[in-house]
Amino acid sequence: MLLCGPSGSGKSLVAARSGLPVLRLDDFYKESDDPTLPLVDGSSDIDWDHPQSWDADVAVEAIARLCATGSTAVPVYDIALSARTGEETLYIGRTPLFIAEGIFAAEIVERCRDRGVLADALCLSRGPVTTFRRRFLRDLKEGRKSVPFLLRRGWRLMRAERSIVTRQVSLGAHPCDRDEALGRLAAAAAGRQTRQQTVA
Repeated sequence: MLLCGPSGSGKSLVAARSGLPVLRLDDFYKESDDPTLPLVDGSSDIDWDHPQSWDADVAVEAIARLCATGSTAVPVYDIALSARTGEETLYIGRTPLFIAEGIFAAEIVERCRDRGVLADALCLSRGPVTTFRRRFLRDLKEGRKSVPFLLRRGWRLMRAERSIVTRQVSLGAHPCDRDEALGRLAAAAAGRQTRQQTVA
């Protein structure tokens, strides 16, 4: 299950409430010294909301390995440092379903579908003002970036939120709120569990 949506839309909360194993796609961000990182137009700020700031190839391979073997190595990424600080192994065992969540999840819908590992793709949306407030308070509490950077980013994303959601939906994600997302996740998990028991 791919779970996307604008930064601050509640992806991590929905993933946690689902009770399913979770692969955090934010851990596949590139490091700050990567020369391929994009910049915000007219600024020296790195555009961490651009898909090129993220390593889609490595993320897709991790998803494929989880589906095939039940475990995969994933980087440990520190957003405040914009750097990978280690590596850990994610185990999901024989669970029939897991969530891969992150703001770039929609970018790999087609690739996951082509590999035969996609159960569903959901795009959370809570409205620009609500998302701005939630994102800013979260990022401030976690010390992710400097306050001026967070304000510049927050204002830019608030103005762009509708176009962000439109793009993610065009890439194959179903738009929904938190309750619908949880319902679809529960239904998908139950369906996969039933099919697994039937096959067994």
